Amino acid sequence: MTQTRRHFLHTAVAATGAVVLLPYAARAAAHSGDMFETPAGPITVHPVSHASFVMETPVGTIYVDPVGDPASYADFPTPDLILITHEHGDHYNAETLAALAGDGTRLITNPAVFEMLSDDLRPQANEVPNNNLAQFNEIDIEAIPAYNITEERKNFHPEGRDNGYILNFEGFRVYISGDTEDTPEMRALENIDLAFVCMNLPFTMDASAAASAVSEFAPTFVYPYHYRGRDGGTQDPKEFASMLEGSTEVKMGSWY
Repeated sequence: MTQTRRHFLHTAVAATGAVVLLPYAARAAAHSGDMFETPAGPITVHPVSHASFVMETPVGTIYVDPVGDPASYADFPTPDLILITHEHGDHYNAETLAALAGDGTRLITNPAVFEMLSDDLRPQANEVPNNNLAQFNEIDIEAIPAYNITEERKNFHPEGRDNGYILNFEGFRVYISGDTEDTPEMRALENIDLAFVCMNLPFTMDASAAASAVSEFAPTFVYPYHYRGRDGGTQDPKEFASMLEGSTEVKMGSWY
């Protein structure tokens, strides 16, 4: 049996006689996930919140931008890999990371986050600049530039600092946008099977720009995510879906 973090916590409670109430039950149904059959084997996606999600894959359990209460991850195995796109608080939190990473967990981050890692975690991490490549359990992971192109938004995500990622499983390519607008690099993506695409204002882009970019690179499936914004900048994933052209199937995860 695969031991989840929740199983470990309950085992510890039984051993000590302590009673621990975890603020997780309300989110349990959201963690059922969507399974995608791939040539490499099944990949199951579990939205957690906003920009954070878990993928159970043939090469291991992957956490993406894990933040918030570590109890939200209690039903998942300890991560084999953690991907971090950039240092903003809804993508990187040092305390959450320290609670979730196991001794054998690998981390892949952009260079800015790598410099912020604790002395304990840095030996487990690889810093991957834009347009560079890392490997994890025989899959290539590409660091895709993630940045703002609208003048008044460039201070949020300057060009050259932050990463998106492409995970190259056998016969199945997964794109994770991180925080970005509809950059030329995004529009030029090819052969993407599953995409996670952000949309919120003022930090990234609106639903129209996201739909235009996704229509251009045409993934087989797409999750709109990271769509709550500030000062009325929240985007409607259903509106995004209605504007898409082509045959891309929209997956509506329980992000909020």
